[in-house]
Amino acid sequence: MIKRLPSKLIYSLLVVAIVFMASCSQNYTPLPRGYFRIELPERNYIMSDTTFPYYFEYPEYAKLQGSPHNPNQKYWINIEYPQFKATVHLSYKSIDDNLITYLEDAYTLVSKHIPKAEEINDSLIVDNDRNIYGLTYKIEGNGAASPYQFFVTDSASHFLRGALYFNIIPNNDSLEPVIDFITSDIEHLINTLKWNDDAN
Repeated sequence: MIKRLPSKLIYSLLVVAIVFMASCSQNYTPLPRGYFRIELPERNYIMSDTTFPYYFEYPEYAKLQGSPHNPNQKYWINIEYPQFKATVHLSYKSIDDNLITYLEDAYTLVSKHIPKAEEINDSLIVDNDRNIYGLTYKIEGNGAASPYQFFVTDSASHFLRGALYFNIIPNNDSLEPVIDFITSDIEHLINTLKWNDDAN
């Protein structure tokens, strides 16, 4: 004779079976996007051409080249980072009662990145010993085309502006280690920069 199981027992077994089946199902949790590890070179610096109105130390793993888009500007140069597809564009102008115009131009060029920037942090440069004054701009934001810009001047004769650009679609999350690395090189450039009044 077959005995009927109590309804409470059937209910308990049913609950256990449902819990068991639910625990066996696989829950998919997406992992955060990963990026390739970027190998950064060892830092070693060399001096730029001292016949220019300015000179500085730059990394030996970078190349100095004239500006291909401004061949008539002999003191405009690019610091190329081929391994990172990055360029620091340097544009030099001599001052002739037009410093305000150059300052406004530098501000305008930084302002163009506001639509893509999450934040723009500026830092003042004041070095009385080397007669160097200016600003650096760290432009935060995943789609910002130029993550770092600066200008320096002696406020009387020399004005030098620099901007970092990558020759790829901006994705500053993945480029952050490279941006930080090149930013340190630019800061070294600024810290070793000297004016050469004999070149003018």
